[in-house]
Amino acid sequence: MSIRLGIVANEPSGDLLGAALARALREALPDVELVGVAGPRMRAAGCQTLMPQERLSVMGLVEVLSVLPDLLRARAELVRHFIAAPPAAFVGVDAPDFNLGLERRLRRCGIPTVHLVSPTVWAWRQGRVKAIRRAVDLMLCIFPFEETFLREHGVDAHYIGHPLADEIPLEDQGPAARTELGLAPADSVVALLPGSRRSEVSRLAAPMLETALWCRQQRPELRFVAPMVSEGLRALFDAERARLAPALDVRFLAGRSRTAIAAADVVLTASGTATLETLLLRRPMLVAYRLNVVTYGLVQALRLIKVPYAAMANLLAGEPLAPEFLQNRCRADLMGPALLAMLDDAPRRADIRRRYAEIHFQLRRDAARTGAERIVELLAARGRAA
Repeated sequence: MSIRLGIVANEPSGDLLGAALARALREALPDVELVGVAGPRMRAAGCQTLMPQERLSVMGLVEVLSVLPDLLRARAELVRHFIAAPPAAFVGVDAPDFNLGLERRLRRCGIPTVHLVSPTVWAWRQGRVKAIRRAVDLMLCIFPFEETFLREHGVDAHYIGHPLADEIPLEDQGPAARTELGLAPADSVVALLPGSRRSEVSRLAAPMLETALWCRQQRPELRFVAPMVSEGLRALFDAERARLAPALDVRFLAGRSRTAIAAADVVLTASGTATLETLLLRRPMLVAYRLNVVTYGLVQALRLIKVPYAAMANLLAGEPLAPEFLQNRCRADLMGPALLAMLDDAPRRADIRRRYAEIHFQLRRDAARTGAERIVELLAARGRAA
């Protein structure tokens, strides 16, 4: 007898996490059927999608307003689908502003709910923990400090480690990545990662390209690679390159972000999952980010942020190993000198790489298998296992 599970991942980072969990669930429950919202990796892992993932992918307080009616319609469609054909359990992958509301409605109808990736209530908007208690039967935490915080607030939380830490080998991937890209060991390589969302790329393309141009003017031998998650984002980034730095040679890669990161001496990346990926690949990085000015003003005015760093890499390290250039500091005259200083300081880069290797080992817990085991335990406790 097959078991049907609902699963929704709203964006590319959630697609990575959801795919790892889906594969582990298929090992634990060979006849499991996974239905919901899935990106390409989750679909390859056997998940069925009810709507395009791109329909749900949006970030920022102001940005959400323009697409809020469609987001609400999408959530209502999913609620109707899962109530009409109730799954044995529902798994929301990240995207708490969307998924917690969905989970709360399904839980009210007697469907057990699981959430993979704790919302950052320990960092900002701590009042959300009440909403988590109402929405979630089981929280799967991917960072070690989350479990204690959530349990203290009445949430059944379990630290499972991070799937990316399991997926990315502990061994240095740099030589193989350079061979794959045809780069020599002596080449000075910088990877540019402006984000996976159109809103991110539209705000970060200019400062990143201006930084690359500034650095190239000082160091003509520098090589730049830029992985892009879609052809649309590549076109957007390349249009900015043609406008701001037409003479700048940037090698674009279709996806292959890990190859680009591993091949680089230094990475200039948007804040987000890419900083964790860069940490796990043990590459020194600079972190750039710009929010919509109104969104940023609201965050600052309401004092919503409770942690000292924006990048997860720095939060895990407990120190700013990756210099952060946020909002008005996200500009070439600051990032360019910092990038070259990182390139010139081999001992500093070696220290950063050693520290990142230590963190990688700590996060390596076979997360997908552990998460799948917790879900199977929940199903058994609710009498829903096959």
